[in-house]
Amino acid sequence: MDRKWCIVNVEAAIYREDKWLVIKRSEKEEHAPGAISFVGGKVEVTKASLNILEEALKREIMEEVGIEVYDDIQYIESKSFLTDKGEPVVDVVFLCRYKSGEPRCVSVDEVSGVFWLSAQEILEDVNTPIWVKQSLRIAEKMRLNQKN
Repeated sequence: MDRKWCIVNVEAAIYREDKWLVIKRSEKEEHAPGAISFVGGKVEVTKASLNILEEALKREIMEEVGIEVYDDIQYIESKSFLTDKGEPVVDVVFLCRYKSGEPRCVSVDEVSGVFWLSAQEILEDVNTPIWVKQSLRIAEKMRLNQKN
């Protein structure tokens, strides 16, 4: 059997009231340059660690947009895809509540724009990839259920 090792990627569907934080990926990114997406990135393993996905997620959020989220991070979904170079990726998406900070393009090599948008604005945007819209639909249901 030809075993494939994969990259593990985490994404944050971050909400503040009824708005979602999305970014425009830098044109310098090797995968999906210029696409609208959630904040996220590769999981880096340097030692044995608990809550590796959640810690990687919080690190990526701070590195890319400079904000904090609450610790009550919830799993939304996972999926797999191939990068533009053909590398296999397992992508894990989490629901996050905005805590503090003003979102900005911290890493201009990774992020060229930061936006708070409603679910409807994201779903109607032709530049938002289908996989982001799929995760957002689930995240929006989860957010609305938390209010009840």
